[in-house]
Amino acid sequence: TTSSSIAMSETATFVDPVFLARFGLTRINAIDYFLHPLNPFRTKAKTSNEVLSMQGMNIGTLMAWGTSTRPGPLSLEDGEDEYRVALSRLTGEQYELLPLTDMEGMTPQQLAALFTIRHVHRTSQNQTKVLGIYYILEGVIYKSPSVRGLMKAHITRTLEGLSEACDALSVCARYDPSTGYIWKFESSADDNEDDEAFYDVQEKKKRKRRRILDNRRPGERTTEEEEGIRASEAIDRILSRLSNSEVVVKGKRIV
Repeated sequence: TTSSSIAMSETATFVDPVFLARFGLTRINAIDYFLHPLNPFRTKAKTSNEVLSMQGMNIGTLMAWGTSTRPGPLSLEDGEDEYRVALSRLTGEQYELLPLTDMEGMTPQQLAALFTIRHVHRTSQNQTKVLGIYYILEGVIYKSPSVRGLMKAHITRTLEGLSEACDALSVCARYDPSTGYIWKFESSADDNEDDEAFYDVQEKKKRKRRRILDNRRPGERTTEEEEGIRASEAIDRILSRLSNSEVVVKGKRIV
């Protein structure tokens, strides 16, 4: 499979307004709708569903007539169970309509809103390999995204958020040779001159403490002070690289 076909399968959709207008869409005919000849998601191979259809067997006929061991009429849930049993007796590629967790009390509108179809390759009655998952949402067929697609989307959103955070923080970073990097956030409309004086006092205290720590010999510092100096220097290096990066300086997005 080429990369272009993978991209198409993860973004394409299919809908047949003629089928929907003529037959509607229910759990009885959802498989038939998915097997539409123009549906780009369906396999080109002959499926077990089509073999059963040629034998006149689908969920609707099973509900009406039942089976030799389970005479009809059957409920929708029982009809789906018998259809899954019939599929399990065949091998090859199949499409399974996944059951709902609880059909009791659901309205027809709720039953027709969403269908989940699983594409499998069956080698025995109890052994299958999943080839794909599809959704039919209000008549539109979608393919479930792959793990690769989900990770790519999550990473893209994360990088966009980090880029926006860098843009916002870059204007707040201030560098002073004696104190290193500090954060200087913009004042709100309600702030007054006392706030500015408070920040100035804090900066002077930080500058004085840093000068005292830096002038002492290594043996005169405590373990906590040594770790604090190393952490502060590491933060300074990180902020320096951040302020000089293309993301912050030129506003470029990370790809």
